[in-house]
Amino acid sequence: MSQTEPHRGESESTLQGVELRMAANPTQLSIVRAVAADIAMRQDFDLDSIEDLKLAVDEACSTLIALAAPEAVLSARFVVTDGVVQVSTQVASKRSSPPDRDSFGWRVLSALVDSVTTWVAPQAGDDEYVVHIDLVKRGLVDA
Repeated sequence: MSQTEPHRGESESTLQGVELRMAANPTQLSIVRAVAADIAMRQDFDLDSIEDLKLAVDEACSTLIALAAPEAVLSARFVVTDGVVQVSTQVASKRSSPPDRDSFGWRVLSALVDSVTTWVAPQAGDDEYVVHIDLVKRGLVDA
């Protein structure tokens, strides 16, 4: 499932999780992949689901890095609720349009997670925008 609208629900102040902030640089991807894998393991995801989340986070962050403004900071926030991992990623960009949802990378990303959402918001007082990609990955439910 691919959407272009932000999630509605709990306010950010009521959510708890882990947030990484790093230079929007490909050399930082191994860190965010490792955190995604660790969180999925702690939720008892099976090996395939762990790898899917890790690859999806990598693809989302890689996509944002390609869109990032010079010297931008990439943010990746992980929230776990009832065996569901929600990942919210964002970066400042000079582009006012979301990532290309017709690209091969986007199709792969969409196949790896239960839902993916993207949108762009203007950054206050600047000619930059904030590009968001949010992912949801559910662990396997016992039958």
